[in-house]
Amino acid sequence: MTHADTKGPQATYEDFLAQGKFMIQRAKSTGEYVFYPRVTTATGATDLEWVESGGGGTLYAITVNRTRSGSSNVALVDLDEGVRMMSTLPGVETAEIGSRLTARIESEGETPRVVFDLAKGDSA
Repeated sequence: MTHADTKGPQATYEDFLAQGKFMIQRAKSTGEYVFYPRVTTATGATDLEWVESGGGGTLYAITVNRTRSGSSNVALVDLDEGVRMMSTLPGVETAEIGSRLTARIESEGETPRVVFDLAKGDSA
C-alpha cells in the first residue's frame, strides 16, 4: 500500500507540499496530467500516480484585489505539464499575460501553498 492509497488526494497533495515537493498527478495509461488532485481524470482514467511538477508555467490571466490594507492578485497559471491552476504572484501587483513563471512553495500561514514568481528575464 502506497502513501496515496491511505489518504485522499487532497491530503496527499498537502503532505507533499509540507515536505517541500510540488507534486501533481498523471494517468499511467494515458500520460494525461491532472490538477487539482482527484481520484479520476476527465476521461475516466483511475491509474493516477504522483509526479513532481517541473515548476514552470505561463500566466494565463490575473486580477488585482485592492483594499485599504494593500493589494493582492489571483492568477491562473498554465503549467508546462498542460494543466491550469489558480495561485498568486506575491511581491507584484500584476504581470503581463503570457509571462513565464516559476513555482515555489510558500510556507507562511497555516498550510504551505504553491505561488509563482516571474521567471528571470520577464518583468511586469
